[in-house]
Amino acid sequence: MLIDTKNMVSITEANQNFSRVARMVDENGEVVVFKNNRPVYKITFIPQEDQPIGNEELLAISARLIERNRQAYEVLAQ
Repeated sequence: MLIDTKNMVSITEANQNFSRVARMVDENGEVVVFKNNRPVYKITFIPQEDQPIGNEELLAISARLIERNRQAYEVLAQ
């Protein structure tokens, strides 16, 4: 993985000054966060969709999530 050095921050810096890190993401598209001198997180920009999700698509997504996590939901329901 190639990492642009201007897009690197320590986890301490990210924790103490997240608004600066967010601005870096806005400007460069992503920031790599280092912990103990190793890259461990990548914060990326998520582009906004031009069109909102329709009800049918939202229900389909919900059904998939419910099915995927059914076991956890059953445990929580007890």
